[in-house]
Amino acid sequence: MDLGIFLLSFSAAVFLALGLVLTTFGLRSLSPLVGASYSVPTSFVMFLVISPVTVDLSGLDWRAAAIFAAAGVFYPAVVSMLNFMSNRALGPNLTGGLGNLSPIFAIGLAVVLLGELPSVAQWAGIAAVCAGLVLLALDRARRIPGTRLKLLAVPLAGAFFRGAVQPVVKLGLLIWPSAFAAALLGYLMSSLVIWIMRLATGQKTPPGARAGVLWFMSIGLCNGIALVLLYLALGRGEVVQVSPVVALYPLLTIGLNRMIHGDRSMGPRGLLGSLVSVAGVIVVLLG
Repeated sequence: MDLGIFLLSFSAAVFLALGLVLTTFGLRSLSPLVGASYSVPTSFVMFLVISPVTVDLSGLDWRAAAIFAAAGVFYPAVVSMLNFMSNRALGPNLTGGLGNLSPIFAIGLAVVLLGELPSVAQWAGIAAVCAGLVLLALDRARRIPGTRLKLLAVPLAGAFFRGAVQPVVKLGLLIWPSAFAAALLGYLMSSLVIWIMRLATGQKTPPGARAGVLWFMSIGLCNGIALVLLYLALGRGEVVQVSPVVALYPLLTIGLNRMIHGDRSMGPRGLLGSLVSVAGVIVVLLG
């Protein structure tokens, strides 16, 4: 794999993990929907401000723009909401561990939509990444009461939407290779979706929640940077190369959660899952 593709993909994973860990601070004073109504538009404003120097309209293609906008209805809007809900109920480690089984969905759709066929070694590496993440998730799930296990469907749904969007956006990038345009249009649609949901439910920002608002704005910056890095990587490489590397973000979440929140609860099964996932990514890169 090209070093640039790896660095872009890995950097996306770092910012995804950081946003997930910081979410815990924001959720102390704001609900997931109200928090998302600040984080998602913050990313949109960031991309709008820099668009004069990052988006080349001379290459505008309305087919690609429509694809980017359609993808934005689901990611980051729906995925952010599911992540925030899961974070509140299950914590960042388990949300990251289960939520990023997205390579299964991303690569499966890439085969259908783009004709990207992984090699035998890459299939083995992808299987190892997913197996490691499942072990990681099971290590966290053992601390959850049985009555709450049904909540695991929330991060799994987030994994589906995050994975499904990647090959769809790749289709758009093949027509109009502008990652910043994809991020701008995606966040525009996501901001509209989030605010429609907030207005429909009548949720308001509670008094004295300034700190929560600022946290979610910071989370929005992290997620926005992660998204454009992901799209830059997809613009340069195949989904099968990018998705497994980005899938390492649950491991980074655990490390950042330990640094920021002092969480030292990883058990032997979680450690094994981490090692298997890293080994899987190495196989994908070499395959």
